[in-house]
Amino acid sequence: MITPMIMAGGSGTRLWPLSRSLYPRQFLPLAEKRAMLQATAERRCGLTDNMPLLACNEEHRFIAARQIHVVGLTPQILLEPVERNTAPAATLAALQATASGEDSLLSVLAADHLIEDEQGFRDAVLRGVLFAERGDMVTFGIVLTAAETGYGFIQQGAPADADSTGYRVDAFVEKPAKEKHN
Repeated sequence: MITPMIMAGGSGTRLWPLSRSLYPRQFLPLAEKRAMLQATAERRCGLTDNMPLLACNEEHRFIAARQIHVVGLTPQILLEPVERNTAPAATLAALQATASGEDSLLSVLAADHLIEDEQGFRDAVLRGVLFAERGDMVTFGIVLTAAETGYGFIQQGAPADADSTGYRVDAFVEKPAKEKHN
């Protein structure tokens, strides 16, 4: 059982003037006609029928709820009193997903990611379920082409299984210095 959790708590500091504090990029239709949040919510189709958990801040709860309802979903909204990034939001979602006593795999999704190959994404998640069911934490990413000082990245390690369908993580590099990783 997969419980999707969508993080929609961005502050709107990137992509200004389109994206701003009261209307950050996850609520904008940047790559297609639907907002990025709506695309993320619909991306869970084919993976689970479970309603997503939606984490956002107090300022954005009404716009987030409105956009999600437009695509026919009624998620439980988890409000962040202050922005604390991924780990606290994912922890809160994990506690909520298991509150009923049922075990669930939590799929943590950023509301502002552009994923053009949605079937490829779903296939990768389903392969990841095999690792998650044995107790591994699974993360997904794209191949790094250049260092970006505003984002961290994962250094891929050795294959995690004989079929090379997954890899170990050697390190997570948090917001690297440009001269160090070019």
